[in-house]
Amino acid sequence: MAGLGAGAAALVACGSGAASNVPTAGVAGSSSDGPQVLRYGSAPRQHIELTKPTDGTGPVPVVVLLHGGFWMSAYDLGLMRPLVPSLVAKGWAVANVEYRSVGDHGGGWPGTLDDAAAAIDALAGTEEVGLDVTRVVVLGHSAGGQLAVWLAGRHRLPSGAPGADPKVRPIGVVAEAGVLDLVAAADQGLGGGAVTALLDGSPSTVPDRYAIASPVARVPIGVPVVLVHGPDDGVVPLDQSTHYRDVATRAGEDVTLTEVPGDHFALIDPTTTAGAAALAAVSRLLAR
Repeated sequence: MAGLGAGAAALVACGSGAASNVPTAGVAGSSSDGPQVLRYGSAPRQHIELTKPTDGTGPVPVVVLLHGGFWMSAYDLGLMRPLVPSLVAKGWAVANVEYRSVGDHGGGWPGTLDDAAAAIDALAGTEEVGLDVTRVVVLGHSAGGQLAVWLAGRHRLPSGAPGADPKVRPIGVVAEAGVLDLVAAADQGLGGGAVTALLDGSPSTVPDRYAIASPVARVPIGVPVVLVHGPDDGVVPLDQSTHYRDVATRAGEDVTLTEVPGDHFALIDPTTTAGAAALAAVSRLLAR
C-alpha cells in the first residue's frame, strides 16, 4: 500500500451486507460483488460504502450521501442504498457515509460532526482510484440534511471548531427534508428531543454548539444549496426548509426550494416524484 494515497490505502473490499459485517483490513480495486469500503476511523461505524461506475473514464465526480434517522444509532446508511444505482448510472461515484450516532460510543457532540467531516475529507487523495474530489456534491436526508449543509459551510467555521479547515469542499449540496434550524427543532421537540440529545443540551444551555451545528446559523456559506421538501412531511415540517431558504436568500445565497408530493421517506425512493426531484438537483449542480 506504500504507493497509494491516504484515502486509497484505506479502501477495503466489501459486499452489500450490514455495517457490522464490514471487513477491517486489506485493499481491493473495483468489485462486481458490491461497494468498496473507505475507512476513516477505527470505530465500526466510521466507514464509507464507495460505489464507482464500471465504465467510467478518467476521474469521476462524487456524490456523498448522508442518511437520516435523527442522528440515532437505530438507523444506518442502508436508508440511502436505494439511491445508489440511479446515481452510479449517471457516471458518478457514490460515497454512502456511515457515522457514529447518539447511542454509539463517541457519537453525539462533537463526534457525529467530526465523523461527517472526517468522512468527506477521507476522499482527499483518492484521485488515483478514479475520483474527482474537486467535483463533490453532498446529498443528505432529514438529519443527514443538517450534516450535508453543515459540511458545505465548513470552510467558514472558526478555527478549532468541529469540522474546521476542510480538505474537501463540496461544490453544491442537496438537502432532502433537512433539519436545518436546530434551535427551532429543539424547541419543537422534533424526533422526541433528538436535537438536544445530539448537542447534549438545549439552545439556552449550550448556545455555542447550536451556533456551530445549525445550518441556518452558518449562513452565508457561499455554496449552492437545493432544498427538496414536501408539505405533507409528517416527520420534519416544511418550515425547516422555508425558513432556511428565506434566511439564506436575504443573505444573497444561491438557494432554491422544490416542494414535492409524498411523505418523508418518498425522498429516498428514486422511483417517486420526490426522489427524482432530488436526483435532478444533483445533476444540475454537477452540470455547472
